[in-house]
Amino acid sequence: MPRLALYALAVCVLSAVAAVVSFVQGSWLGIVWVLLAGLSSNMAWYYVKRGRAGGRGESVTG
Repeated sequence: MPRLALYALAVCVLSAVAAVVSFVQGSWLGIVWVLLAGLSSNMAWYYVKRGRAGGRGESVTG
């Protein structure tokens, strides 16, 4: 797994935990953490797919 995918996955997990803690404390700021988790999840998938495509010249988006 590419290093950037691991970083994005770590950000996803940490922001999901932060969202849960925020909602448990009664703060609506957790919505921002949920959005960040979604964004970093998409980034992780992108980097995983890009890593699998490698040097074969395949399109990552299609």
